[in-house]
Amino acid sequence: MSTIVRKLISTTNAAKPVAPYNQAVVADRTVYVSGCLGLDKATMQLVPGGATEQTEMALKNLQSILKAADSDVDKVVKNTVFVKDLNDFAAVNEVYKRVFNKDFPARSCVQVAKLPMDALVEIECIALTGTVHTVSSE
Repeated sequence: MSTIVRKLISTTNAAKPVAPYNQAVVADRTVYVSGCLGLDKATMQLVPGGATEQTEMALKNLQSILKAADSDVDKVVKNTVFVKDLNDFAAVNEVYKRVFNKDFPARSCVQVAKLPMDALVEIECIALTGTVHTVSSE
């Protein structure tokens, strides 16, 4: 039986976890990024403003973690977006589509009762590493 590498990812370029988990884990060529909040990495506080500002920071943190895992947004295969209020869906989408602007990954967006630190938005993803070739079934 062959060995699969499980690599724990940690970068100072993104906010640290707020509980006992890693920013991401790479298993073989798949990256599992933990939920990213709109936390300022320097203060470990949610950025001021609303869902737009928190989404911008959450995606900035997510991108930094992907980079540390030798991946990028163009290698993301699935995102899950958690929002405190589904009425923020349009605002979150406006920011989201600036980062994910082509060859969109699969995605779910759900309203939840509460997020850590009373955040308005949390985003997690599954991505790939290495060379990735995208094709369309159309």
